[in-house]
Amino acid sequence: MSQTGRLSDVLVFTRTTAYRHDSIPAGQAALRELGEEHGFTVETSDDPSVFTAASLAGRSAVVFLSTSGEVLTPNERVALRRWISAGGGFMGVHSAACTEYDWPYYGELLGARFAGHPDFQPGTVLVEDRSHPAMCHLPPRWDWNDEWYDFRSNPRRPGVRVLATIDETGYEGGGMGADHPLVWCKEAGAGRSFYSSLGHADDAYSDPAFRGHLLGGLHWAAG
Repeated sequence: MSQTGRLSDVLVFTRTTAYRHDSIPAGQAALRELGEEHGFTVETSDDPSVFTAASLAGRSAVVFLSTSGEVLTPNERVALRRWISAGGGFMGVHSAACTEYDWPYYGELLGARFAGHPDFQPGTVLVEDRSHPAMCHLPPRWDWNDEWYDFRSNPRRPGVRVLATIDETGYEGGGMGADHPLVWCKEAGAGRSFYSSLGHADDAYSDPAFRGHLLGGLHWAAG
């Protein structure tokens, strides 16, 4: 497994067994282009059989890009868990939080599970930690359009580093109150997990600020 602390080989997984976002192809293209620009390879797949010890060996990160529903078999779950526990980097994007509801390890890895969202609309992201590579290029108050996810529980707890929240007074339908995290990261065994709830729409993935957000998240997850 790569322990170089830099990106080399990234697997972008996009399987859905529930809602499928139309923006997945745009997200795949953006990550491939980031790889071309920054010198790492990107493999995209919706085939869960890629989750074997042999296939995961040597990868620097795995991305669940707007996955949904139950997407892995028990053996594939074991392979992913062992790889992360041994030092692999995981990044979840948007509806990755709507995935594997019946696998407790995945819920702990991600940090929180999706509960619902109001209509797609403008809002203001409050960048809480600008020292993180996914956030350092963003302004303290970042105006953005997205589906503002509510979660079944607040991920803010010991061991979780909240990077950004949403100001619920700036949009309609928020359900978490004054502390509403959107982006966070955590250690996971010897590995790392980064999650961003942003990225619903196609045009997010052509936006330089959002691309920088994804790239920084990948670098952090890779160690």
